[in-house]
Amino acid sequence: MANVTFKGNPVTLVGNEVKVGDKAPDFKVLANDLSEVTLADTKGSIRLISVVPSIDTGVCDAQTRRFNEEAAKLGNVKVLTISVDLPFAQKRWCGANGIENVQVLSDHRDVSFGQAYGVLIKELRLLARAVFVVDSNDVVTYVEYVPEATNHPNYEAAIEAAKAAK
Repeated sequence: MANVTFKGNPVTLVGNEVKVGDKAPDFKVLANDLSEVTLADTKGSIRLISVVPSIDTGVCDAQTRRFNEEAAKLGNVKVLTISVDLPFAQKRWCGANGIENVQVLSDHRDVSFGQAYGVLIKELRLLARAVFVVDSNDVVTYVEYVPEATNHPNYEAAIEAAKAAK
């Protein structure tokens, strides 16, 4: 498993580590209207999945804003942001911040995504910061488990991977 720290302290990630070349695991999360969303709902699309611990924190806010800006330029790429924040809090935050190009989803109910992608922090019941790119055939083409959960991901590498995916 990936070695991740949160504020300098080692944490335990629950679930299976995802690697480039793997078939993307399915998951079940909630949209802001409480409807269920799965990987299959975006089948045939390239997906950039941005994972954040909590939308209401500085780095998570910046990460979601950055991918929201990039999503408008990526054309055929669907950008999903996933956290364990409640769908109501996500909806409020998106409305207050003009987030329209990214689908923000909650893994609060089942932590299905967190376990399937190996980003569930056991000690905190938060998701570790990570970015995944899944191509239109549901194959993982890019993975970044950010070593320190309070740091930014490599935006440029993720964006280039999304552009290169087919």
